[in-house]
Amino acid sequence: MTTEVSPPGPGPGSAFLLAQIGAHAAMRFAERIGALDLTPPQTGLLRAVAAAPGQSQQTLAGILGTPPSRLVALVDQLDERGLVERRRNPADRRLHALHVTAAGEKLLQRIADVGREHDDAMCAALDDGERATLRVLLGRIADEQGLTPGVHPGYRHA
Repeated sequence: MTTEVSPPGPGPGSAFLLAQIGAHAAMRFAERIGALDLTPPQTGLLRAVAAAPGQSQQTLAGILGTPPSRLVALVDQLDERGLVERRRNPADRRLHALHVTAAGEKLLQRIADVGREHDDAMCAALDDGERATLRVLLGRIADEQGLTPGVHPGYRHA
């Protein structure tokens, strides 16, 4: 299904539409993972720990662009649920290395399923080729804007 593209006319611009769809997508994702008893920041942190096991809390705070005190609170929440664990960093015993537990790995599989369902629901109006083109275009915009791949900018304001 190919749509004809015409020059922009009156109405909302691309930046507005991106913001509108982004806010809607974030709200819908929060609802979907809420069914797993998770918040978006908890989900993002769990994914970040799984992507780079053994990172210190300070390093993850820097990657996510969140205040270290906020990150500690998020880690505490996931630790209390048995989803992540802190281990002493063998290279520097003052630091804790973060790791996903077996329960966290199982939950990550469920999160991945929810993410695919969410993507399918949000992009239902597009065929596979259009989805691929959209990902490429949005990736170029994100790169040009200096956004960290895979990290939601909402962490900076948490």
